[in-house]
Amino acid sequence: MSKFTKKVSANLSKALLVGACSLGLAISAHAAPEKAAANVTMTKSTPVFLGGGGEYPFSSAVRVGDTLYMSGQLGFKDGKLVEGGIEAETKQVLDNINGVLLQYGYKKSDLVKCMVMLTDINDFNAFNEVYKAELAKPYPVRSAFAVKDLAVGANVEVECIAAK
Repeated sequence: MSKFTKKVSANLSKALLVGACSLGLAISAHAAPEKAAANVTMTKSTPVFLGGGGEYPFSSAVRVGDTLYMSGQLGFKDGKLVEGGIEAETKQVLDNINGVLLQYGYKKSDLVKCMVMLTDINDFNAFNEVYKAELAKPYPVRSAFAVKDLAVGANVEVECIAAK
């Protein structure tokens, strides 16, 4: 066999090996989701709408399986917004969240996600001080952002999701 033939044969063998490996990876990568899907148990949970928003058109929470989706809470107590600024409102918001959690058989440690809306982003640090005092590590994942206005002139609204 000539040098040229040996070189072509070696390169062809490498190309075939690479191609076969690539094909094998493609097949196994394609097969993996099917195997994973075969092991997943799909269940359908009917949403259960809990509590009413009083005169407003929303539920206080919706339970789907073991997950509780809560409507946003404002710093309301006895039918009116508490006075005392961001700290007082934040404390009342978190008390209201705790009340909804307890009402439906959950607790603060079941919180997995919270979304915070502040009318003044400069209140972020003051909000966090109250938040850290009211909740314990590990904290739920969270997003926070400034909004132009909130209902009834509130400074803060927090919406959460809890799961057991």
